[in-house]
Amino acid sequence: MMSGGVGKYTHIDNQKVSGSVPSVPDPGHVAVQFTDSNLQTFPPSESQGKISGGTRPPRDADDTFSKPVSGSEESQQGGWFRTFTVAAYKPYFDVDTTDVLERIKYSLFPFRGTFTEKTVSNPDLYGPFWICTTLIFVAASIGTFVTYIAHKLQKKEWNYDINLVTWSAGVFYGYVLLVPLVLYVILKYFSAPSGLVQLFCLYGYSLFVFIPALCLSVIPVEIFRWVIAGVAGFMSATFVALNLRAHIMSAGERWFFIVAGIFLLQLALSVVLKLYLFTVTV
Repeated sequence: MMSGGVGKYTHIDNQKVSGSVPSVPDPGHVAVQFTDSNLQTFPPSESQGKISGGTRPPRDADDTFSKPVSGSEESQQGGWFRTFTVAAYKPYFDVDTTDVLERIKYSLFPFRGTFTEKTVSNPDLYGPFWICTTLIFVAASIGTFVTYIAHKLQKKEWNYDINLVTWSAGVFYGYVLLVPLVLYVILKYFSAPSGLVQLFCLYGYSLFVFIPALCLSVIPVEIFRWVIAGVAGFMSATFVALNLRAHIMSAGERWFFIVAGIFLLQLALSVVLKLYLFTVTV
């Protein structure tokens, strides 16, 4: 009796439970669509913050030392203030070994007269600086060596002359700086201006021929030393005069005197070098 009642209530409860949870029909394939989002792609297409466009590194890791920060003191410098900055002279040292060797080769063939044309777009100060510096040490070392040998051969006491270094530095650096500067003013006066850096470059490379000439001066034959000094001076003078002739001809009828003065001044330099560096006195 009780078992039948229990089964009856159980059946009723099952009906109530099944009636409280309605069946859900199978919806089949459901297509889900998203509205436009604000998600960014990586890497971003435009600069945001310190991350620049493309795959470039952050600005503070890339060009902090190559580009002045906006509003900084360096970006506001201009005019004569730029002359006292390293950046003003950086383009004149933008040459490689091939360029320097090529220009040295042109200086050893003075009759071509094409050095100015080859360097007009990119004159450099790197070659002239190291040529003058090399000349100073070569002149001092060769002069010291030659005088040392001469004193020893005659069994005389020898003392090192420090004036060879200072005198050589004054001659070569002074010549390469002052002569082009004076010539620059003269050409400007005769309405045939030339670039000052171009003149520095030309005169600097014109002195290269004196390096092998100084090395050959160790041969203890006076007439041979005169020949070496004369040939080196003639090559250097011809190199400068021919490369400036075409430009100076625009100065009018006086161009010949200007070119002749340039040629003779370069010869005078070789004579001074012969009397002081190529001559050994015991």
